[in-house]
Amino acid sequence: MSLTALLSALVVIAPSAAVIVVFWRLGSGRIPLPATTTWIDEFSVERYRPMLRLLDGTDLRFLGSHSVLTPKLDAQLRRQRCRILRRYLRSLATDFSRVLAALKLVMTQASSDRPDLAVLLIRSQATFAVCMVLARVQLLLYMFGIGTVNVGALLRVFEGMRLELRTLVPRTAGSAA
Repeated sequence: MSLTALLSALVVIAPSAAVIVVFWRLGSGRIPLPATTTWIDEFSVERYRPMLRLLDGTDLRFLGSHSVLTPKLDAQLRRQRCRILRRYLRSLATDFSRVLAALKLVMTQASSDRPDLAVLLIRSQATFAVCMVLARVQLLLYMFGIGTVNVGALLRVFEGMRLELRTLVPRTAGSAA
């Protein structure tokens, strides 16, 4: 096998494997769900809005324009922001998994089959997994001063699933999932 073929295979296999691992983690394991449905309202995309501007570079450009930003300070700020964003991503993945688990529970207890919801869950889980892998790759590049991280798609998928759950579980329900 030539080096070009090996590199080509790696370029195809590595991202696919990463997506499969993230997809598997999102859908596996027991996710503890609270005894009441009020927790659904506590999930909010607003909690994650700071992610959108955390790495946008506005602050770094401001510091650079005032000759305060040294290469050492730039690297330190990038590392700190990457740590913060990683925590946000972990929290978002946990919340997304909880919403998925609740939706699956609602599906299994529904009086009628919902193949449309099953398809939506699988599609959303796959989309979220791909977006999560892309965000982590972008985060790695950002740490080395290349580009920024776009988490908008992750937030849209999360919000879509949260809204779907909200429509399926009445606000007056006393016990949930």
